[in-house]
Formats: sequence, C-alpha cells, structure tokens
Amino acid sequence: MKEKILVANRGEIAVRLQRGIREAGFSPVAIFTAVDRRSHHLAHADEAIEVDSYLNARSILEAVRRSGAVAIHPGYGFLSENAEFAALCAEACVVFIGPTAAAIRALGSKTAARQAAQCAGAPIVPGTDGPVTSIEDAKRVSRIIGYPVLIKAAAGGGGKGMRLVETESELESAVRGAAGEAASSFGSAEVYIEKALIQPRHIEIQVFGDNHGNLVHLGERECSIQRRHQKVIEECPSPLVERYPEMRAAMGEAALRVARAAGYTNAGTAEFLVDTDRNFYFLEMNTRLQVEHPVTELVTSLDLVQMQLDVAFGGTLPVRQADVVLRGAAIQCRLYAEDPANEYLPSPGRIERLRLPAGPGIRLDNGVYEGWNVPMEYDPLLAKLCVWAQDRPRAIARMSRALRETEILGIANNVGFFRQLLADARFQAGDLHTGFLKEFHYVPNNDLSDAELEAALAVLGAAAPAPNPAPVAARSRWSQR
Repeated sequence: MKEKILVANRGEIAVRLQRGIREAGFSPVAIFTAVDRRSHHLAHADEAIEVDSYLNARSILEAVRRSGAVAIHPGYGFLSENAEFAALCAEACVVFIGPTAAAIRALGSKTAARQAAQCAGAPIVPGTDGPVTSIEDAKRVSRIIGYPVLIKAAAGGGGKGMRLVETESELESAVRGAAGEAASSFGSAEVYIEKALIQPRHIEIQVFGDNHGNLVHLGERECSIQRRHQKVIEECPSPLVERYPEMRAAMGEAALRVARAAGYTNAGTAEFLVDTDRNFYFLEMNTRLQVEHPVTELVTSLDLVQMQLDVAFGGTLPVRQADVVLRGAAIQCRLYAEDPANEYLPSPGRIERLRLPAGPGIRLDNGVYEGWNVPMEYDPLLAKLCVWAQDRPRAIARMSRALRETEILGIANNVGFFRQLLADARFQAGDLHTGFLKEFHYVPNNDLSDAELEAALAVLGAAAPAPNPAPVAARSRWSQR
C-alpha cells in the first residue's frame, strides 16, 4: 500500500502538488471545506476529508490521523508559513514538507527576517526592526524614515495586510486596516513599517537547501507587475538581470547568506527591491513554495515539488550551484476571476464557458472547470498560464498566442487585460516597476478573440460573424452586458 501525503490547500496549487505526490509514488489526500465540496482539486486525490477551515491546524491534523498520511504539504498561503503548525506536525510525527519550525520563526516573520538579513550583511530597506507597538510609535518611525511608507503584515505576504501611506493623516487608519487584514489572513495582527521606494523593481531569488548542508540558489524571477501589491505576471529570468548578469551572482549570494544564517532547508524565496540605480535591498523571505515556481522549473528543468519531497524525506539536492543553468525565458500570467476595469475587484460566480490553450511551450496549472462556481470566500485565482521559449521576445509572442486561445465566460476575468498588457511597448522592452499598472491604460472589451465574440453573439441571439471582422457594434453590445 502506498504511503499517503495530505495536501493542506485547495485550487490550482493542490492539483499541482497532488500530481507531484503521485509521480513520487505516494497517494495524495485532499482536504476541503463545505464551500469546496465540488472543487476541482478533489478529483485529483485518492481520498478527501472535510475540514471546517484551511486555517484550523487541529482539524487538519485530525484529517491526517483519519487518513493515515505520513506527511503534509501546505502549499502556499493558509498555514504554509505558520511555525506553530510546523511544530505541531513534528510533535505528531508527521513530516512537514517545508522548512523547519525554527527556520520559519527566524524568517517567516518579516521583521525577524529583516533582522536576520542585517546580521548576514544583506542590505535592507529602511524601516522598523520589530512590530509597531502603537500609533505614536508608527508616527515616530514614519517621520524619521520619511513618507511615503508601507505598513506591512509581519506574518504574511501576497499584498494582504499592506497599506501605502503618503501622509501622516492617513497613517492611523492604514495601521488599523492593515492589522485587521493581517489578523484575518494570517492569524497575527502584527505590522511593521518600511520606507516606500519610488518605482522599484521586485526581483526574487529561489533558494533550496537539504539536510546535508547543501544550499543553492536557482536564479531570479522578475515580479514587478503587481496590482494591490500582489504579483500578476512573473518572469524568469529578469530582463534587467539579463542585461546586468553580475546582479544574479550578487543577489544570489545575499539570499544564500540569509538562508545559511537561519539553517534553512527545503524551498524558500528571498525577495528584493531594486531601485533605479540597480541597488538591491532584501525585503523578506517566503518560507514556502511560491505561486510563481513554474517559471523557475521551466527555465532550470528542475521539478521543485519533487525536490521538496526528496529533501523532506532525507534526500540530497540533485544539483550544486555550478550545475544551475538558466535556459530560455518563461512567463506566467495569473488568471483571476476579477474585474481589471473596476479596481480588480473579485468576480465570484459560475464559469459558463471555459476554453484553455495548448500547443508547444504551454504549461497550465489549473484549478477550475466549466460550470464551477467561483466562491467569494477564497482568493479568486483560477489558473496559472505559463509559457517557455528560447528568448523573451518569443516567450511574449507565445503567451500572446496562448491568451488569444483562452476563453472564460460568465465571470469577469483578466484575460483581455493580459492581452493588452503584453502588447504594451514598455512591457515588451522590459521597462518594469511595481507601479507599472497604475500607468498602464487598459481598455475593457477592446480585444475579444474571434471565438469569444462568436460565443458572445450567440448569447445575445445574434448571427455568428464571419471569421476575423470583429464588428465594433457587436463588441459594443457585448461590453454592455
């Protein structure tokens, strides 16, 4: 009988992990809440157990006991960076597929990670050395480092619990709002303050360690295209670092110094901000697998989930630093149920029609199906569309083709937004920064694919158009629905 591994997550990452677990010779076990009884990830597991919440550690460990699983993979979000959960797994003699509880404590907290980076000699963005203790404390620190500042959750990421503050009059409400969101998202209301850099790039380094003293970095990912401080497009390699390759070695070494200081094992990501003079600053360490890990896999030809499993069960890394080579270029677009024309607000509802791309160089990590009702209770990420090609221009062309083949009807989504973004001259030139989308002019419903237009006209009861003309009148009628 195969040993079981429980995936303590949902959606596309649960599917990705279940596939990797099965390939490694284990039996995947899923968990789900009442909202997720018809979720796509249940179809990829050998058994599924209902829990009351993806954040309830005791409930999840009870599911482990009931299933007889020997290990837990937390994916990302939820309890993936919770040191107490990792410690509870160890107490229950369940393998936690990730770093140790000690490493998560050292680096999972953003304030602790900043302190560790300082001790390791990595440059950090000016800010507080620990959590903010009061509004007066926040005002004092912000006056010293100067506005604008960022209020950030100490225990999480993904843009949750983060607020940009331009003036002191905004500070108190921002601190309280960030703390409240942090408490509901991560179970901790602690926030800290950081100087907001002007038009920085967000570039991160993938690190990996085993329990035999081996530690490597796997190159960088460019994650500068963000909305609400959350990434929506990721690339490997970074177009900036490709122009200045000495940055890869310098940032990689800084990331490894921080990881070594914490005795880090398994997968982790050191995130950096890079200013307009190419100075880089350590931002935080994500002590888990990242949403954007596929682009690193495509360019390095390494399977990060298999590496996680091997390391968790005592294996060694399959590569040394000299063996790591980046080949070609990969881009990932996060397909969300959200409305880019309305502040990217989530768009729960039923997916009436779903057509997904295929062909050379296409990878799709999918968490939904046609007829699925996207719930309002969870993050509206539908799927991750990834492409690989020999170089960045060809990767952009391939992604553009893949997006033209993608149809999601019934809910607002960002497919058309991505089609326009990839055609933007600044994006194609690699001229990126974290405020890019505030400057980008998206025109809703201006680029329906031929297939989408045909489907839209059918819904409206109109005759299907001849191929390619895409009548303006028909587009206008569809945009009003």
